[in-house]
Amino acid sequence: MTTTQPTAAPLASLAREEQEAFLAAKREEYAALQAEGLTLDLTRGKPSSAQLDLSDALLHLPTTTKDRSGADVRNYGGLEGLTELREIFADLLGVEVAQVVCGGNSSLTMMHDTLVHLLLHGAPESPRPWKDEPVVKFVCPVPGYDRHFTMLADLGIEMVTVDMREDGPDAEAVAALVADDPSIKGMWIVPTYANPTGSVCSQEVAARLMSMPTAAPDFRVFWDNAYAFHHLTEEEAKSADALSLASASGHPDRPVMFASTSKITFAGAGVAVLATSVANKTWFLRHRAMASIGPDKINHLRHVEFFGSPDGVLEHMRRHREIIAPKFAAVDEALTTALGGLGIATWTRPTGGYFVNLDVLDGTATRVVRLAKEAGIALTPAGSAFPHGRDPHDRNIRLAPTFPGLAEVRTAMAGVATCVALAAAEQLVGAGPDQA
Repeated sequence: MTTTQPTAAPLASLAREEQEAFLAAKREEYAALQAEGLTLDLTRGKPSSAQLDLSDALLHLPTTTKDRSGADVRNYGGLEGLTELREIFADLLGVEVAQVVCGGNSSLTMMHDTLVHLLLHGAPESPRPWKDEPVVKFVCPVPGYDRHFTMLADLGIEMVTVDMREDGPDAEAVAALVADDPSIKGMWIVPTYANPTGSVCSQEVAARLMSMPTAAPDFRVFWDNAYAFHHLTEEEAKSADALSLASASGHPDRPVMFASTSKITFAGAGVAVLATSVANKTWFLRHRAMASIGPDKINHLRHVEFFGSPDGVLEHMRRHREIIAPKFAAVDEALTTALGGLGIATWTRPTGGYFVNLDVLDGTATRVVRLAKEAGIALTPAGSAFPHGRDPHDRNIRLAPTFPGLAEVRTAMAGVATCVALAAAEQLVGAGPDQA
């Protein structure tokens, strides 16, 4: 993941009359953009229909009703999931089969269930259920994944932020926070191709997070490996080995890893995965047994037959890359062409994942999103990558280019660049939206 840097004199360095001329030109461009009557959507990181088509063979599977052991997958049982599927994901995630649970179609559900179990019952080493603590807090790297933050907010868990860097969260900042505050019970991290920055957590940062002393004896790291296999280049980042690092540091129960096939096969009909220590897994299944007699093993077997092996998953993801990598290139091309050298925006060039992180001139992100909306281009609300949707600098915008077609991405991003430039010029000249 790299971030663009200005290469020429920034807009702020121009003479006043030059800035005013630039503003006038951008207002004309924006009027022309509005006249196009666009209806484009870059709000959510959804797979496109072309990506979903790659998995249509699933609709004709499985070819049998029996798993490898001869058990009928149509019946109750098998709470930890089909062994054959657990073997595939154990290999892909670099963990032991005994550490893996395969569930329903949503890893977000497994995350929510884990949090609720912790609130209601506490972890095995908790002095009391988390709900009985005066305050429960989570560390949240920012910019980060909005659904993590809204889940915490819904459950009444307070959020403490640290910066997300190119090599992962600011580990020293995390360590300082958790060392003396027992109310900080956990943290989120998307370790590989983070949402939205595309950052990849290094082995060194992961080791620090897994070994650092924590005031809470039941501190958990929610390791959301949602994009572990979603590479955009031939050079494929390898996720840090969180479970082994934690075990070697004497904290085997600290990480709880999540993954899914939501952006691999069918977004609404994939399979979710949880991987953690055997002790954590036993704890999770004990509580899960109160709500389920087993997952959809027919869907598990369907995926086993479709993939065949871990290599089958990786090959399938290379076909995804062929579809979406050009869209990410189109985002960079449009922004570079329109904004390069102006000093009013930086953006990431991720090597994997589903998003581009765009930082505009401080104080203008909300204006950019509004301008885009009024021109028929829907963007994720400014500040969504921060707890409670509040970006203290009002500069961050998450771009999601996977769902639209390539031509639509090019059109949308040209429009977004116009909005970024117009909002920046308005601010630099001191001309508000009502002073056109």
